[in-house]
Amino acid sequence: MVESALVGWSRLQFALTAGYHWLFVPLTLGLAVIMATMESIYVVKGDEFWKKCAKFWMKLFAINFAVGIATGIILEFEFGTNWSNYSWFVGDIFGAPLAIEGILAFFMEATFFAVMFFGWGKVSKRTHLFATWMTGIGAAISAVWILVANGWMQHPVGMEFNPDTVRHEMVDFWALVTNPTFISKFFHSVFSGWMTGAIFVIGISCWYLLKNRERRFALSSIRVAAIVGIVGTFAVMFSGDSSGVHAAKYQPMKLAAAEGLMDGGERAAFSIVPGVEIPGMLSILATHDINGYVPGINNLLDGYTTPDGQVFPSAEEKIERGQTAIAAFAEYRELKDSDSAAAAEARRVLDENVDYFGYGYIDSREELVPNVGLVYWAFRVMVGLGCALLLLMVVVLWAEYKKRLPDMKWLQWAALLSIPLVYLAGQAGWIVAEVGRQPWVIEGLLPTKAAVSSVSVAAVQTTFFIFVAVFTLFLVIEMRILIKAIKQGPQVEQE
Repeated sequence: MVESALVGWSRLQFALTAGYHWLFVPLTLGLAVIMATMESIYVVKGDEFWKKCAKFWMKLFAINFAVGIATGIILEFEFGTNWSNYSWFVGDIFGAPLAIEGILAFFMEATFFAVMFFGWGKVSKRTHLFATWMTGIGAAISAVWILVANGWMQHPVGMEFNPDTVRHEMVDFWALVTNPTFISKFFHSVFSGWMTGAIFVIGISCWYLLKNRERRFALSSIRVAAIVGIVGTFAVMFSGDSSGVHAAKYQPMKLAAAEGLMDGGERAAFSIVPGVEIPGMLSILATHDINGYVPGINNLLDGYTTPDGQVFPSAEEKIERGQTAIAAFAEYRELKDSDSAAAAEARRVLDENVDYFGYGYIDSREELVPNVGLVYWAFRVMVGLGCALLLLMVVVLWAEYKKRLPDMKWLQWAALLSIPLVYLAGQAGWIVAEVGRQPWVIEGLLPTKAAVSSVSVAAVQTTFFIFVAVFTLFLVIEMRILIKAIKQGPQVEQE
């Protein structure tokens, strides 16, 4: 797909911001559960050791939380600066969950965070524990509303197009919050955060073992983190299966790209790597039926009929109907005040073809195919690293239970070096989710090139490089503060 320089740079800038932001979010979600679990053990047992454990990981949580807020705020501002056409076209729908996130979830996080971080010795144990759990729940609620918005972009529901305001307007808020794409995406994202937090804690704890210090703290932290991580990873797998079924139903081109599937059919094979396939497995994953029909890229472009008789139009037919919708919309706007009968007929034609409105901006069928190579390999990086990290956590937990871990230096090094790998897996997952739905900002409704703001390429380029510098500075500062705190160790009390 050939795209304008403005669209390309705007996409790159948003990808940069989202990619940096996602470095901080999953660790926040994961550490919140781990530190709250440790504090719960402290409250139940009354053992000051567990309080020290909770306070140490809470300090790292706070550092990460602060930097994550900065990148998240910039990300939301970019909808207005770089994607103003998108914001106007669907602002009534997209803005609602983001407003709720800002008013409810962020306020909740900030309030309970203050009690959690500064309330030691000032409130009762149970009140402080409640604040700690509510901080983590607030982070999850924040993710709820962000992913409601993102899930709607993947599978738009609950709205109608109003040609008088030239906007899509919400008619069913409940449809947004029960959107199956959102539900699977929420659990997939939150539990991947559990996995990230677990690998982070296990890796740092193994560093203490390698340095032959803080042994009890390290082993206890590993035990809690590994259990959280294993539970989270199995939940990621379950929600990933659900995501695959929803992609097959609502975003078949994304699924075909993730599999590199050119020509589909029944008993579709799952590609492990090029040339290595499992017969029928893709049909099972996509439809939960080994005989299920899965369309390939060529089928989606050429049009196809399923074995049960459902007919899906070709790319050219969709583009033609989209152009018909745009022409009818323009005619309606022109005639609505001068010729009500002709305007009513134009409105009827628009309503018949409005589902294909976005295709009217597509110039050729090739635009409808995302970057297959990138999506294909990103999916395999995500799944491959996820399985490897699950195996690592199981082995680490087994070694800790058998009291062999302190002597297994190779396993300690493997755990420490796995920290960047869990971040790589997370980034790969978002590449599949977002690159896989191109050329759409809103699936089947609004293409990326029609959503961009009317700004100069130079302005986007300038801010892009400014963001590169600022975000990299944020990351370096955070890493230096984290490393300093880790080197000091849990024996240092928070001031």
